[in-house]
This record gives sequence, C-alpha cells and structure tokens, in this order.
Amino acid sequence: MEGFVIVGFSDVPQIQVPLFVAFLLVYLMTVLGNLLILVTIASISHMHTPMYFFLTNLSFLDIVYTSSIFPKMLINFFTESRYISLTECLLQTYFFAFFMSTEFVLLAVMAYDRFVAICKPLRYMAIMNKAICTRLSALSWITGLLDPVPHTIMMSKLSFCASHAVNHFFCDITALMKLSCTSTRTVETMTYIFGTIVVLLPFILIITSYINILLAILKIRSTEGRHKTFSTCASHLTVVILFYGSVCSTYMRPTSTFSVEANKIFALSYIAVTPLCNPIIYSLKNQEFKTALAKAKNKILNLRPTTC
Repeated sequence: MEGFVIVGFSDVPQIQVPLFVAFLLVYLMTVLGNLLILVTIASISHMHTPMYFFLTNLSFLDIVYTSSIFPKMLINFFTESRYISLTECLLQTYFFAFFMSTEFVLLAVMAYDRFVAICKPLRYMAIMNKAICTRLSALSWITGLLDPVPHTIMMSKLSFCASHAVNHFFCDITALMKLSCTSTRTVETMTYIFGTIVVLLPFILIITSYINILLAILKIRSTEGRHKTFSTCASHLTVVILFYGSVCSTYMRPTSTFSVEANKIFALSYIAVTPLCNPIIYSLKNQEFKTALAKAKNKILNLRPTTC
C-alpha cells in the first residue's frame, strides 16, 4: 500500500460524533475569529499601520495553518479507511512545517516592531516604513517556505515497509519516521538543525526586543505611562508565550514522560488552541482594536453612531 492510515484519537464509535462536533466548532471559531480581525483592519483606515499589518499576516497564517490539518482530520471521523496517500501525507507534513516556521519568524518580526515603537518612537514611521514591513513579512513567509524543504525531500526517499498506521491525527514527521524501515538519522539531524535555527534565532530576537522594551518602560516615571506603554505589546507577548509554550511542551518534554496519546493532546495546544486564542487575546487586551471592531461593525451594517 503506497500510503498511510491515520489512527486519529479513538476507534470508539460512541465518541466519534462528539469529537467531530467539538473540533468542527474549534475550526469554525478559529477561521471566523481571524477573518474578523482581517475584515476589521481592512475596513478601518487608521489601523493601516505596521503593527496591524503584521497582525493581518498572523491572522491569515492561523487560518491556513489550521486548514492544513483540520479538514482532513474532520473527514477521517466519518471515513472508515482513514487512508491518505504518500504524496498527500508529505504535502501535509510540508505545509504544517511551513506555516509553523513562518509563525516563529513572524512573531519575532512583531516583537521587533514593538521594540522600535517603544524604544525609538520618533523614528518609528521612518524605520518601519511600508517597504521594510513588506520585506520583513516576505522574510517570514520565505523562511517558512524554505525551512521544511530539505527534510521533506529526505522523507520522500524513506522506505516504509513496516506498519502503515500513523499513530497521530495528522502526518506528523515524528510519527512517520517511526514507520520507516530504513535509517532516519539524516532526516532527524536535518530536522533538528533547521528546527533549532528557525525556533532559536527568532526566540533570541524576541527576548532581546523585550529586554530593551522592559528597560525603556522602567525609565518612564509615571505608573500610568508604564501601564499604557506596556499594554501596546501585552497582546503580542501573550501570544508568544502561548505559542512557544505549547510547542515546547510537545517537543521538549523528557522522553520518560512521552506517550503517543499525550503527544496528540499536546499537539492540539498549538494546532487548535493557539490559533483560536489569538483573535480573542488581541480583541480583549487591545482597547484600540475593540473600538475599531465596533466601528467596523457599524460600517458593515451601514449604521452611524448616535451623538448625545
């Protein structure tokens, strides 16, 4: 058989429908929540700034990120064979790594944007001009596009002669390598090297940016001024902690605590929970966005705010 069978979460018939409904709701809420951010920013002209430009990139990324996993996973709940071809499996592995790598770099770019806004406010618009923002955005997407190429090509050359049952809910690269009857050392090494680069370098940039931001905030004398300045990057910092925390909890746990079922649950944290929470975090922690959301709603419904 030139393909695989996705094991998923459970073979118990009684819980298939509840699981399907739960994951469908999560997927729809993720897509609609991030679409709401895209529409709001697009419809309010004063939000056409570098910070919100990068936020639209993040929202679009979260939509395609979850869409690379959820549709196939939802179909598998009602497909008895749960079959996926080798080509489809490798494509899913590639796009999953592509979007994840892009998000790591994009979060670093957003941290740099906040650093310039707080530490160099008078030069902010000169430094973060349209051309620079476009290049930084392109850097994120191109890095993500290229990062998974080497190990995806190597994965395509492996021989899968043992079981073809992928014990996961998608074609996770670690689950696939366990099915290979040839050595995966080269793939593992390549994945580790490129993965470390695309995770560690952005993380260093994020930490450096926030250390400088913190030092700048501590120089502000008034408590109100400190709170107002920090609030401009609180949403992004929350998203960074959530995304990095969920990924590290999956891939950096001690081997003694590893289990296949636990790994599936941890994987859900960055595939489902983080993209779902991002629009909630930005809408709840950002007063400017909440105001813009109300304006966008009025604009879409052709309503005008009443005056007292």
